[in-house]
Amino acid sequence: MAEWGKGDPRWIVEDRPDATNPNNWHWKEKNATQWSKDKLNELLVGLKIENDEYTCEIKELKRCSGEASANNRKAKLVFLYEWHIEGKWEGSMHTGENRTTYEGSFEIPNLSDENNIDEVNITFYAEKSKGEKLKEIMKKHGESLIRQKLADYIRLLKEEFSQGLILPTKNTLITTNTQSISSINNSKPIIHTQLPINQNKSSIMTMRDIKLHDTFKCTKNELFKAFCDMNKVKAFTQNSVSQYDCRKGGFFSLFSDNITGRFIDIVPYDRIDMLWRFKSWPSDHYSHVSLLFYDGTDETKLVIQQTGVPSQFYDNTVEGWKRYYLESIKSTFGYGSRLL
Repeated sequence: MAEWGKGDPRWIVEDRPDATNPNNWHWKEKNATQWSKDKLNELLVGLKIENDEYTCEIKELKRCSGEASANNRKAKLVFLYEWHIEGKWEGSMHTGENRTTYEGSFEIPNLSDENNIDEVNITFYAEKSKGEKLKEIMKKHGESLIRQKLADYIRLLKEEFSQGLILPTKNTLITTNTQSISSINNSKPIIHTQLPINQNKSSIMTMRDIKLHDTFKCTKNELFKAFCDMNKVKAFTQNSVSQYDCRKGGFFSLFSDNITGRFIDIVPYDRIDMLWRFKSWPSDHYSHVSLLFYDGTDETKLVIQQTGVPSQFYDNTVEGWKRYYLESIKSTFGYGSRLL
């Protein structure tokens, strides 16, 4: 037997104030299944997809089968989750004579730690042929919103549920490294330009959401191109563009690399969804941004929805959108209109 204090340092219990799991060496598992079911219901049920012409709403989750867990091994957090989700939605049109409410369903068969959020399949169904128009609306506008909520679930699993799995050692500051099981066992080659989504760090961040409205004296197509055409982006950023690949999966880097991210969905002339971060944010943390374009009588309305903004950067982020995007686009192209 080794002399006291001279054994394998991984097993020196006195390094833990409560003599529990010394140096966080042992595998420790925390079951997240029921928490995940409750959180997925909270995030998805009641979600509305609407504008002046229609309203669709997710009414219930008919199936939420699977399991999830958070695990600590050697002071690293590993998250395992696999879910098959089926739900019900209802929708109706606000225009025309037919104001009938139609029902439909959706299915998410592969929400898993083995898939990136943009690889998750979301399929919509309509119970009657007359509801096909609403089904297409759900596919066109609802899919990205649902995908955003699924990304929020993954973020909260890593940031909220996992608390307490990494135990402090004597005179040691906790540093938490998180990774999904796919990063350990996945045989796919590593693509170093791929953006991580909100991986947990050493402390819990509080988040805020941003929603801005603005109107522009131009057509919807013209405003959409201001965000997608490379020459126009160079114009309103004063040529401060390092990278701008405006397509699904494409990356962007603006304003001396202070703004970076990736496009996750683009619906021409209607919607742009992206992962977006500012350089001074906590490392590897990305917010989700949706740009929504709406036709007006003689102007175009832009709605900016951003979730997952670190609270300490909220005011600066709002000011940045107004100054470096909205006001700059108006002054550069002459689309000036009063900010709402």
